[in-house]
Amino acid sequence: MQNHKTWQMNDRQHALLAVLCTGVAMALSACGGGGSVSADVSDSAFPNVATYTTLDLNAPVNYAAPSLLAHYDASLLATRNQTVANITTDKGATLGRVLFNDVRLSINDTKSCASCHVQSQGFVDQNQFSTGFAGGLTTAHAMRLGNVAFYQGNSMFWDKRASSLEIQATEPIQNATEMGFDAAHGGLNALITKMQGLPYYPELFTWAYGDAAITTTRIQNALAQFQRSMVSANSQWDRAYAVIYAANGSANTPQNFGRSLAGPNIPAADRFSASQDNGRELFMRGRPEGKGCAGCHQPPTFALDPNSRSNGLDLNETVVFKSPSLKNVALSGRFMHDGRFSTLSEVLNHYATGVKDGTARDNRLPVGGIAMTAQEQADIVAFLQTLTDTTLNTDARFGNPFR
Repeated sequence: MQNHKTWQMNDRQHALLAVLCTGVAMALSACGGGGSVSADVSDSAFPNVATYTTLDLNAPVNYAAPSLLAHYDASLLATRNQTVANITTDKGATLGRVLFNDVRLSINDTKSCASCHVQSQGFVDQNQFSTGFAGGLTTAHAMRLGNVAFYQGNSMFWDKRASSLEIQATEPIQNATEMGFDAAHGGLNALITKMQGLPYYPELFTWAYGDAAITTTRIQNALAQFQRSMVSANSQWDRAYAVIYAANGSANTPQNFGRSLAGPNIPAADRFSASQDNGRELFMRGRPEGKGCAGCHQPPTFALDPNSRSNGLDLNETVVFKSPSLKNVALSGRFMHDGRFSTLSEVLNHYATGVKDGTARDNRLPVGGIAMTAQEQADIVAFLQTLTDTTLNTDARFGNPFR
């Protein structure tokens, strides 16, 4: 029986063996070796990524050009709020996925972006206010993130205080309640120092950007790319509308948005009920025939018209609030910037009877509300429920990548 010391390699022998194996793998790769060799090369170059995450850096998933239903056509995709300075790439969005799901980006390793924007719930928090790293509560309800790429007003947060999605991306990290890297705790410089000491980040930044430098701009860009990739295009409404789109000129037009989705031309699994279709009609058509909802919440993305103003929640409101896309709105649990409503029925009742005057009010909303019956309100709620996208909410590309 061999003595233990005769077969245990020391550190120098381990290093020599690693170099030898890497050289063999590279030689095989140069000679047309198989995919498994390529994977070994990646593991050798980025061992800590392999240790901490489930990512396959040899085959990053498709964020830049995903397969979408046809009505997400070139003209619609051209309306995304990305800039030439930060075009979404598979590598950038993959890095963003890690950042978004990493609790180590909070001061005490307890909260991530995903803690308050939960994928299975439509990237929202079911609670009225979210719980921060030390147990404190936020002062605004977490926003849904699906189709955030299609808001053309650029300014982010409910109160529009961030000038871009990139700027928005790191604000929660610097918030004294949410993730804790506020000025008193060193801000983003302290976060970057912490990230430099986490073994997988220098590797990931090298893979995504070509070198290991971790900067505020790179963090913001990657997080923004990941969020812009959260495209909601496979709800019941999308699948039913895709039939109309293809049969009527392959164009996103008010005429096509106004067509019934309850007919036999729609596959039975996606065909609208009478209530859903009446709600769709009321939502899409302007007043007085309809209720004019689509004037602010624009199909097919249901992102907010950038010219929209506030919805009269409070008398003499002066802040112009924005809202997220209505995709997955039925999953939200709480509604409005302060989460004051707990059901969609309460939301519709506000629009029917509760709109208050103020300098921030959108003039498309009459003071007092838009007259609608209880049945009309229920039908619009039924329509809003067709905007739930279970595909986005279960897509592995947006899940937690950590082991």
